[in-house]
Formats: sequence, structure tokens, C-alpha cells
Amino acid sequence: MQIYLVGGAVRDQLLGRPIKDKDYVVVGATVAQMLSAGFVQVGADFPVFLHPKTHEEYALARTERKQGVGYQGFSIHASIDVTLQEDLQRRDLTINAMAIEVTSLTDDTPLTGEVLDYYGGLDDLANKTLRHVSPAFSEDPLRVLRTARFYGRYYDLGFTIAEETLALMRQLVHSGELAHLSSERIWQESSRAMMQLSPHVYWQQLFDIGALTEYFAPLHGAWNNTHIRETVQTALYFAGQMQLNLSQRWALLMTSLSADVFTNAHTDSSVETASATKNINQIGNMVKVPKVHTQFANLFVQQLPTLAAINELDAAERIDLIQACGAHKAPEKLSQLLVCSHTFQLAKQHRQMMLALNSFHAIGMEDIEAGLRGPEIGAALRQARIDHLNTQHPS
Repeated sequence: MQIYLVGGAVRDQLLGRPIKDKDYVVVGATVAQMLSAGFVQVGADFPVFLHPKTHEEYALARTERKQGVGYQGFSIHASIDVTLQEDLQRRDLTINAMAIEVTSLTDDTPLTGEVLDYYGGLDDLANKTLRHVSPAFSEDPLRVLRTARFYGRYYDLGFTIAEETLALMRQLVHSGELAHLSSERIWQESSRAMMQLSPHVYWQQLFDIGALTEYFAPLHGAWNNTHIRETVQTALYFAGQMQLNLSQRWALLMTSLSADVFTNAHTDSSVETASATKNINQIGNMVKVPKVHTQFANLFVQQLPTLAAINELDAAERIDLIQACGAHKAPEKLSQLLVCSHTFQLAKQHRQMMLALNSFHAIGMEDIEAGLRGPEIGAALRQARIDHLNTQHPS
């Protein structure tokens, strides 16, 4: 019997990141041996066991074969003959397919510290590349979401997705396999991605490969508008930096569905708000979003015009806002809404200034009249940049 620390714990140890969970693979053992050692089996048909003291997962080495549709359409073969290399081959990404042998079932001390790497994970870590282990990647639609989530997780380190892996992700999307994912798994992956430092990366990647059309169709439609997409992505980026909670981040994403809030006018449109509410609820029902997040998102979108004009509200309007938000019962909700509103306004301001910066850089000496001298050059450049910004992005 040989025991190996595998997957994310090895990856994050090599990256110098905190290790949240440890998973182990046991080679050369039977179910009876695991049970006699005090381990508790998880599921009747799945060879995964919980350690009697640490409750960490220990799985018997296994292989998988695609037999049906979706991520559940696999037959699992676990036996004492399955090798570590065969077990690791079924994993999604090379950086998740490395192992370190440990002493025993009761002692997780590394035997030598040597990283067992059959599929190039060490090279891909060094090159900051997310790459699939084998063509079997395209058999599991959940890997589209997982890869996008890992991309967002390590985006700040400069990781990219290998082109050949992106091709397989697109292949999975176009095959219709995503339709067979359960709502619960989609929300699980999406909510985890939302709580990362760069939550916008996950949604941008899924949009780029067309993966939003199955379960997030209203969002995909809204993001065809560059203004909306870039503003919400920026808002999500700030939400990650400011450590906003999941309800706040979900609400900022759902503002995509209310086009009116992206204008500078602080006017409410009941028709637009009703449409946004319908789409927020549609996504919530489709993906089994917990009601607390859907309700907060609806409240935020409905009250955003008022929240955006908070400094101009008179006494009656402020009392009405407290009533509408239920802040008399839950004052923290009003604080969360105000922070959300400030984050959204900051994102709008940031995008406007980035557009201005683009116009600034778009104009050079070749774009103004030749022969100008001294202060005339600066004045001409300034005016040309103003004209460019007004032409490309009129207020």
C-alpha cells in the first residue's frame, strides 16, 4: 500500500500559497482494508473515505471511462492494480495532477518530498500555464467551469490557459454537454469563482467561449454590450479587491441586466427594473442561486438609481429608502447596499477615465498640424485628444 498527497495541496505548496484542503490517493489497497483501518466510506459506489481523525479525503486509485452524458456519465474502476500514474491521468489540469508520497495512512509526513509529475505539471507551473492532462478533458463539461475558475484564481500570478485547452473548452461548449450539468454544480463553481480576488476573470472567460448561453443567457445577451460588460467587470474587480461578500458581488454582476443604470441620469424606469428583476429571477431559478443572493440583487438593482443620488436625497426620500431596504430591521443591509453602489459608481468613473486615457495615447505628433511651435504643440495635442474622445465616446 502506498499513500500520496495529490492535487491542489501539492500545487499550492509549490506555489507558496495556503493549503486549504488535503486529498490523498491510496494505491494497492482494498475497501476492506480502508474500513478496517477506521476510515468511513463516502458513498456506496465511490471509493472515497474520510480519515477517522482529520476527516481528510483518501481515495482509492481509480480510472474512469465515459459512458453517458454530462459529468456523471462515467464508469469508475477502482482496484489494487490501478497505478498512481493511471489515477492522475484522469485529472483535469497538469498542475492538479502531481503527487508526493507520504509515510502511511496515519502519518502524512512526506516520504522524500519528491514531486511525482507524469504529465508536465512542474513545467506548466513554471510557465504559468493551465493545460489539460489528456484528451479525456473534453469528456467532462464541468472542466469548462473549473478551468475558468482556476484561471481567475491564479490570474494575479500571470497564468494563462493553453490554446489547445481553450480549444477543448470551446468544443465542450459547442457539443451541448454543458446542458447536462446540474444547477447545483454550476452554482458551486460559480460562487467559488465569485469569491476569488479576480472574480471578473471567470465570467469574462465563460463569455469569450460562449459558455454563458446555456444557464446565464440574459447575462450573455447583456454582455454583448461592451459598455455594460467592461463596467461590470471593473466593478467585480473592485469587489474582489475590497473583499465584498457574495451577495454584493452577485448583485454587481446582476446589474448587467438593467441597462438604465449604466447611464449618467439618476432616473428610475419601472419597465427596465421589471425586466431586470425577471432576468435575475430566471438566472436564480436556473442555477439554484440561494434566495438571499437573488433577493439582495433585486433590491440593489431596484434601488440603485436612488443610492447613486444619495447626496441629493431630501428627508422624505431618505426615510423612504430606509423603508424600501428594510434597514429599520437590518441596518447592515443598507451599509452593504451603499458599498455596492459606491463600487458600481467607481467602476463607471474608472471606465470613463480609461476611455479618456485611450484617446490621450491615440493622438500623437503625427495627428496635428506640422510646423507648430512651443505652446502651440501642447494646445493642438490637447484639442485633438478632446476631439478624439468626443468622437469615439460621446457623453
